[in-house]
Order: sequence, then C-alpha cells, then structure tokens
Amino acid sequence: MMAAVRCPQTAAIIVCMDEQDFRRRADAALEGLKRSLYAAEADAGFEVEENSGALHISFEEPPGRFVISPNSPVRQIWISALSTSFKLDWSDDKNDFVLTKSGEQLKPLVARLINQQLEGETVTLQ
Repeated sequence: MMAAVRCPQTAAIIVCMDEQDFRRRADAALEGLKRSLYAAEADAGFEVEENSGALHISFEEPPGRFVISPNSPVRQIWISALSTSFKLDWSDDKNDFVLTKSGEQLKPLVARLINQQLEGETVTLQ
C-alpha cells in the first residue's frame, strides 16, 4: 500500500512531494545557506545561530533579527525578515526554493534582505 502524498497548493503552484523528500531538500538548502552565512558573517554586521532547525540572523546596527525555517505542512521555507513573511516554494526547474512573486532563489533573496537591513552593505552569499 502506497502512503498518501500531501500536495498543498501554494499560489499557482501545486507542490507534490512527500514529507521525506521535502525534509531532504529543505535540510540541504538550509545547510548550504548556513555555510554561506557563516562565511559572510565575519565581514558583515550580523551573527548566525541555528536553533531547533531554524536559522537566526541577528543584527546589532540597525537592530533586527531574521528567522529562516522549514514549514513541513505546506512544503515551504519561510523567512521572517524586515517585518515581512517570505514563503518560498520548491522549483524543480531551478532545483532550489524560490519566492514565487519575484522568482528569487533562497541565497540571493537572503543576501538582498541582509543588504536592506544593513542599509547598503554588499553581502553576497556563495
């Protein structure tokens, strides 16, 4: 007997992946992001911590905090930053989590948000 696969519809995208597939993709994406953030934090004004599967980015000046976490029930990665919630869906075409509204992939989106928070610094995430 096959297990049921939940296929939530988010925006105009129907996401069909099981919990295990989502976890594997989200874990890989967040691990890659974490490595890039650790590499960038030495040169920029933020600190990265991992807590209960979520990444926390803290800023001293101007003060702020971002939280990046997987949301398994809807198969998305959620980013809370700049008083806004960003919900990224998996894209098979880009092999990454993508903000549907803008088409931005996870690392470029986080880099843009960090640069906005830091008011013009140029942080890139490799």
